[in-house]
Amino acid sequence: MTRRATVDDIHAAALAMPHVTVERPGTRNPVYRVGGKAFVFFRTPRPDAVDPDTGERYDDVIVLWVGSDGDKMALVQDDASPFFTTPHFDGHPSVLLRASRVGEVERDELVELVQDAWLSQASRRRADGWLREHGLAP
Repeated sequence: MTRRATVDDIHAAALAMPHVTVERPGTRNPVYRVGGKAFVFFRTPRPDAVDPDTGERYDDVIVLWVGSDGDKMALVQDDASPFFTTPHFDGHPSVLLRASRVGEVERDELVELVQDAWLSQASRRRADGWLREHGLAP
């Protein structure tokens, strides 16, 4: 039986991937990297991510890399989806998710998104090795 995701699931899934480092550049918000490339990070408030009703800046935005623009569109096109983007991320292979809405996603789906984020940023050698180890040969 699946369960709803938590923010802790994001941290656990990111840390479960190989060759991951965690940085906290100037803030308490972690940035998960593989080979020096970020694949998940917890963003500080920015003027481009605001509540459309109140104008209040979102202070809990999580950025997850995606493999392609098609993957991004599949996640953000549904108005009921908790995933979104902002003009700042136009053309960037990532989606945004508020920590306050993580529970709207099933844990297994979120773990898969974190794994896909890692795969999109890992070197070909690391990605292919991970896929083979998990029976998902490239």
